Amino acid sequence: MKPLTRAEEEIMQILWDIERGFVKDILLPMPEPKPAYNTVSTIVRILERKGFVSHKSYGKSHEYFPIVSKDEYRTFIIKRMLEGYFDSSFAKLTKFFKGEESLNNKNYQ
Repeated sequence: MKPLTRAEEEIMQILWDIERGFVKDILLPMPEPKPAYNTVSTIVRILERKGFVSHKSYGKSHEYFPIVSKDEYRTFIIKRMLEGYFDSSFAKLTKFFKGEESLNNKNYQ
């Protein structure tokens, strides 16, 4: 598994929420300004090539659904972060967040 780009992750978050849908269904919850239909279609096909998404065909239309769960991806990302930034130590991660006052909620609202 490889990390997703920001755009790929945004689409995966939507697919995890809606569970399955056509490109038009993925576009609906996206904030304005919405990307072009073709842009979303291209990203979904990239996600399919990467093994995150599959589809069911209805003639020329495709209904997409995730084949990697949100939990699987979350576990992968957290392990990667632990390995890359905290020497695979959950204790070091916890110590970092415990001492990091700038990460409280008011800074991200």
